[in-house]
Amino acid sequence: MDKKLVLVGAGEMAEIAYEYFTHDSDYDVVAFSVEREYIKQAEMHGLPVVAYEEIEALYPPSEYTLFVAIPSSQLNALRTRFYLDAKQKGYRFATYISSHAFVWRNAVIGENTFIFENNVIQPFVTIGNNCILWSGNHVGHRTVVRDHNFISSHVVISGYCDIGESCFIGVNSTFNDHVVVADHCVIGSGSLIAKETEPNRIYVASPAKAVPGKLATETDL
Repeated sequence: MDKKLVLVGAGEMAEIAYEYFTHDSDYDVVAFSVEREYIKQAEMHGLPVVAYEEIEALYPPSEYTLFVAIPSSQLNALRTRFYLDAKQKGYRFATYISSHAFVWRNAVIGENTFIFENNVIQPFVTIGNNCILWSGNHVGHRTVVRDHNFISSHVVISGYCDIGESCFIGVNSTFNDHVVVADHCVIGSGSLIAKETEPNRIYVASPAKAVPGKLATETDL
């Protein structure tokens, strides 16, 4: 399989992805790419920063793999936009799983997903496409994490949970067994989620309650 990799993004997440893919994978990062109006420098780490509008001509999908290295901006919507657009262009996507993560043999991990060190992914877990799991999380058996999620550090998701699409889960938050989290939720740091949530809401505290009068999609992540 061709392992030439272009990173979509040129910010902190892209630099971090460059480090991990370069030093803990068999991918060869060859370029960074952002939309033309956001190019601030011609090179990063000695590699070209090219206009996303020209990516197909410069790095055709028949020869190159992509990773969309954008964090939780706009409740993951920015990363999702580039992921879906590049998928429509015909690109394949890299997934990074740290050599220091524990992922059980029958866990299913989607494409364009980034799993940092010290994550524990237990048996029969499914992690969707276009997700980021920062360091030190626990994802319990039979849990499903759906597409386009960002899970911060030291989150405990117990067994049989269902995490909806496009959520942001803050550090040190905890989810009881069998909890269902609706799409587009923001879970604040240190929150305890003990029951099903409503879509597009912000939850804080322990036990967590929805913040009145504010939608999750209105947050500035």
